[in-house]
Amino acid sequence: MQEYIEKNRDRFLNELLDLLRIPSVSADSKFKPDMLKAAEYVRDRIAEAGADRAEIYETEGHPVVYGEKIVDPALPTVLVYGHYDVQPADPYELWNSPPFEPVIKNDRIYARGACDDKGQFYMHIKALEIMLATGTLACNVKVMIEGEEEIGSSNLGTFVRKYKEMLQCDTILISDTSIIANDVPSIETGLRGLTYVEVEVVGANRDLHSGVYGGGVANPINVLCEMIASLKDEHGHITIPGFYDKVQELSASERAALNAAPFDLEEYKKDLAIDDVAGERGYTTIERTSVRPTLDVNGIWGGYIGEGAKTVLPSKAHAKISMRLVPHQNDDEICEIFTKHFESIAPASVKVKVVPHHGGLPYVTPTDSVEYRAAELAMEESFGKKPIPTRGGGSIPIVALFEQELGCKSILMGFGLDIDALHSPNESYGLFNYYKGIETIPLFFKHYAELKKPI
Repeated sequence: MQEYIEKNRDRFLNELLDLLRIPSVSADSKFKPDMLKAAEYVRDRIAEAGADRAEIYETEGHPVVYGEKIVDPALPTVLVYGHYDVQPADPYELWNSPPFEPVIKNDRIYARGACDDKGQFYMHIKALEIMLATGTLACNVKVMIEGEEEIGSSNLGTFVRKYKEMLQCDTILISDTSIIANDVPSIETGLRGLTYVEVEVVGANRDLHSGVYGGGVANPINVLCEMIASLKDEHGHITIPGFYDKVQELSASERAALNAAPFDLEEYKKDLAIDDVAGERGYTTIERTSVRPTLDVNGIWGGYIGEGAKTVLPSKAHAKISMRLVPHQNDDEICEIFTKHFESIAPASVKVKVVPHHGGLPYVTPTDSVEYRAAELAMEESFGKKPIPTRGGGSIPIVALFEQELGCKSILMGFGLDIDALHSPNESYGLFNYYKGIETIPLFFKHYAELKKPI
């Protein structure tokens, strides 16, 4: 296997770079042709890897790519999930190189989607090629790569339900997460859920002269800022009634185990160029970013922001707000209580509208399953040390739905790092991580097949 990787090392990289050159931004309609181009590219590479099927399925949004290689129906089946869509690259001016013109610097690939998730799902396509080329594929493989993960996977649930029989499997393997460090492997055993909304505050029926009307008419930007500020108290605790009602509190031993993972607070602050961390009082940074719910403003706008001055009271102000959720919070319930609360705290001088965008449920996977053990053995074999179980702070909305609809658990065996700058300018992915993933994935299949053998 390693010999095959070394022989094809440059080709594996160049294929990924070609994929990264396609600006498959799902959130922006102007990139819709590029979304189809990316889907076609992925389909063709799955076919070239040796799959029996490689097809594009249309949805009401962006298409899903599906492929499969059925070695023997009696063998266990692994469904590989990933997404070819990427976050918008804005603001472009903060990139050191064009986001869709990948460059390699200091053994890292710099491009939008390099890690999230093109570099990570493409490892699986190359792993499939390796296993078929070397005659070592020990399981059936199904591959589903979607194009709407970054906008909430709104059409994937319908797709999964429609093609439930086609997608039947024993476990789902996902590489869209990270490890602690290149010399400290880890496997994420949980993800936070998500509720994402957009709010609008409307004052007068038009923009007003700030001298003529200032002081006498509500300024929607001021009101919006005051409303947002009231959503947390001075201790970082979210003030929305009922928000914490279903939050699963960890035991002292669970918290201790979570905080046993290697973490250098000073290095963390240095990397982010901050003087101190912030968050909910009474919890560590590890806990705040993995097992505690959050509420954050992701964008806020209104009024005049062009060059020079324009003295107006804007008619409208807007904000996008995300809430990360933990077991056993429900994204629909949180959206409902947020909406009711936000409307209730609005003064009579303005009108408020809350528009839900997308969401997803939190997810936890057991560490005593065959699937987890196979991932653990695979990483231990490739890294030379046993991986540490961790909890992730991000969200993959479809994971909980997979369990509901397909009745099986997902294994979050990712190879990213915190320094990869996901969703930010200058996103990158290490060459070490890319090739280490390609090396490790076939080992998962090997160990999973062995562990699933009847006794």
